[in-house]
Parts: sequence; structure tokens; C-alpha cells
Amino acid sequence: MTNRGWALLPLRGVLGLVFLVHGGQKLLQFGISGTAAFLGSLGLPLTTVVAVGLIAVELLGGLALILGVGTRVAATLLGADMLGALLMVHLRGGFFVPDGVEFVLTLLAGLVALAGLGPGPWSIDRTRAEAP
Repeated sequence: MTNRGWALLPLRGVLGLVFLVHGGQKLLQFGISGTAAFLGSLGLPLTTVVAVGLIAVELLGGLALILGVGTRVAATLLGADMLGALLMVHLRGGFFVPDGVEFVLTLLAGLVALAGLGPGPWSIDRTRAEAP
């Protein structure tokens, strides 16, 4: 067991939890229509379709990271989500939270690391790869 392997477990778990909760917030608090309205305010087309996709990526991607299943794909999709949030929402807010890029940039960096390194040994991905 390498230190890198252990280090990926809390990274996956925390990032997964953050996205699971944010996806849940979008679905349960704002609703699809509220999320679509926000996306419309950014000038995006097909806002309901994008809202459903965004919510699905955050909920399912967050769960995938926690479990370590489809980790590279989930991290890549969530990274695209964060890149969009950074460019369309947070960049104009400067660096610091609550409106700036600080938090989104941190999430993006962790997702890039997971996309590149994979899930680590404590994951369903690794267990399936080692199964006979």
C-alpha cells in the first residue's frame, strides 16, 4: 500500500461529498426549473436539458467518486462542470469566496488530480480490475 493510494481515498470522499450535496441542493432546493432559470440567466440554451444534465453529473458523479467507480470519467465530467462554473459564473467575482474562483479552482484541481491518477487502491474500480 503506497501513501499515494491512501491519499486518494479522502480526496475522492471529500470531493464526492461536495458534489453529491451540491447536486442534491440543485434538485431538492432549487428544483430543475430553478436551476434552469439560473442557467438561462447565464445565456445558456436548452436550459432544462442542461439543468437535468448538470444535476445528474453532480449527483451521480459525486456518488461515483465516493465509491471509486468510474472515477476518471466522473472526475472528467465534474471537472468540465467546474470549468464552466469558473468561466461563466465565478471569474467575474475575483479570487476570494463567496463569489470568486477560489473554491471552484480548488475543486477543479482535485478533479484533475483524480482524472490523472485514478481512484487508488481503495475503490470499486480497483477491486473490479483485480478480480479474476
